[in-house]
Amino acid sequence: MLKGIHPLLGPDLLHAIRSMGHGDDIVIVDANFPAAFLGPKVVRADGVDAVSMTEAILAHMPLDTFVAEAAWRMEVVGDPGAEPEVCVAFQQAVHRLAGDFKVHSVERFAFYEMARKAACIVATTEFRLYGNIILKKGVVHPHEIFRA
Repeated sequence: MLKGIHPLLGPDLLHAIRSMGHGDDIVIVDANFPAAFLGPKVVRADGVDAVSMTEAILAHMPLDTFVAEAAWRMEVVGDPGAEPEVCVAFQQAVHRLAGDFKVHSVERFAFYEMARKAACIVATTEFRLYGNIILKKGVVHPHEIFRA
């Protein structure tokens, strides 16, 4: 165990997040997402839902403030204006842990294309449909590195 590290972040995921640089994306996906064959490294998070994993990651990773959009969710096929409960929970987690960021909706296949370019995909066992989110890593400022 390490002090101050969220307990849902295992060694593989900690390594992936630490290896990411400013502007890199991490994708947190539900149990139905085709993660294994998109290309990026996949870290399994079995037994964890996507919102809890998003909260764990955002406890340590800032979002990018240098771009207009830094968080995206998959829009509902056939009903792009719909906002599933899991997506509402994503927005609440982002607002609470990262600040005034909007989680933007992205068409399904465009979301897959974004995921193909990500640094890492975290495959959860989220069973709620559309439980997928992409987060763009921001800059960690010097005063945030060491906390006594």
